[in-house]
Amino acid sequence: MTEQQYQGTLFKNGRIGLGASPSGADAVYAENGMIRAIGTSAELALQLSGRPHEVVDWAGAHVLPGLTDSHMHLSMQGVKLEALDFSETASKEQMLWQVRERAAKTPDGEWIFGLNWNENAFSPAEAPTLDELDEAAGSRPLYLTRTCFHAFLANREAFRRAGVTADTPDPPSGALGRNESGELNGWIYEEASKLLTAVQPEPDYAAKKAAIRRACEYALSLGLTAAHTEDLRYLGGIDVMRRIHRELREEGLRFRSHQLVFHEYLDEAEALGLRAGDGDEWLRIGAAKIFSDGAIGGRTALLNAPYHDAPSTMGMAIHPRERLHGITARARSLGFPIAVHAIGDGAAGLTLGAMEAYPLAGITSLPDRFIHAQVLDASLLERMTKLQLIADIQPRFVISDFPWVLERVGPERTDYLYAWKKMMDAGVICAGGSDAPIEPLNPLLGLHAAVARRRPGSLEPAEGYLPQERLSLERALWLFTEGSALAAAEENERGQIRPGFAADFTVLNRDIAAGENELTQARALMTVVNGQVAYRA
Repeated sequence: MTEQQYQGTLFKNGRIGLGASPSGADAVYAENGMIRAIGTSAELALQLSGRPHEVVDWAGAHVLPGLTDSHMHLSMQGVKLEALDFSETASKEQMLWQVRERAAKTPDGEWIFGLNWNENAFSPAEAPTLDELDEAAGSRPLYLTRTCFHAFLANREAFRRAGVTADTPDPPSGALGRNESGELNGWIYEEASKLLTAVQPEPDYAAKKAAIRRACEYALSLGLTAAHTEDLRYLGGIDVMRRIHRELREEGLRFRSHQLVFHEYLDEAEALGLRAGDGDEWLRIGAAKIFSDGAIGGRTALLNAPYHDAPSTMGMAIHPRERLHGITARARSLGFPIAVHAIGDGAAGLTLGAMEAYPLAGITSLPDRFIHAQVLDASLLERMTKLQLIADIQPRFVISDFPWVLERVGPERTDYLYAWKKMMDAGVICAGGSDAPIEPLNPLLGLHAAVARRRPGSLEPAEGYLPQERLSLERALWLFTEGSALAAAEENERGQIRPGFAADFTVLNRDIAAGENELTQARALMTVVNGQVAYRA
């Protein structure tokens, strides 16, 4: 049956919502991608008698509104699925062993790429040295991206190809790591990475498309029906991005995307006549993406006072105040809100200042977005509330960053550290995401982190890290449903199982309301997008 011939589908015998449905409804009828009716299986079957329709039996599975990841990167998730992955690596030695193993399979002279190493999770907590990287990779240039995507490691062959030496000056918004003698030590921070990426092989169109396909298919297998993503730095252009998604739809892939526009591509958006909110039910253009600072792990997140464990630094601003204001003004002139990566309280102040200086009212129905918001204070939270912005939070950061982050920021900043509950209680609308591939894409792990604030399977600490910020399961689920819909100005279209809303469903094998173990062990049995089964286990 073609999409044009599609009449409707009766989804029956499901357990709809968290716990038992108070109405006793166990069935949904969807037509032309929309929910038309909700009721019991028997009621809806009787109403549809004599009308052509398909039937999908949920067989007692648990049905949630379609989950949406409000902040991730489809392109890099697709790359991660094939790259050298250090997500589960436990030590420097294991990391080097993985590099040697990949080097043995890589022809001399070809690049080796790896993702998601985190020396803070190693025992002991140390990263490989430049000499160790040289030994492991041999004659091959090596480029490894830290889990935060704001710090990197390279070997001497990679630096040689880039023409980077100890005499190379640091760029304005980045730095090259150096030892006490001023020699390169292998580390690269923030936009200094452009010196290395400029000489790396450019993936062709087929490779870019394959990466997006892999990521979308993987997301569907986890129960995600949509993602808010920023991929232009990998794909190389808006037109390429739109072409890839159009072709994938034509080839039968069913996955929604809300596309942030990295600010360096605003000129292309203007040339194409695009504004925020343009697009269709499958792909819509979102806010202009800007980085205000880096990450806490590499101490490049901008703080208002020095790091507790490194008093010589406060991190770094990616853009000085004047340039950040200029980018914001440019975005406003083209009809775009801004979505700003801001982790430290120093970056939060810069970000909020730009939003306050250039009000969004009357420009677009889409909101400004404050991404990450990990280190705040009371005054910053008050300003966020007044701006009516969306805070894109990633609950899984609690799992990756604690307890070492407490030493980074010190005891005087813990009251507003990863303070999701304070934010929501103050009236800040929050949306839930993973920042994949930095964190696992699985939304159930995000839900667990929001509720428990400790690692799955661990009972320590018993109450979780900063337990006053734990969310109820209902509020955590809201982040990935209605919260994500509000972030895209789609609150009247998605995020709820109601007549008139999109027929997007995440179908699980367990009742996640039954307890923490059920939440961590649940798996997606089916993902329904626009009333069609997009994934079936």
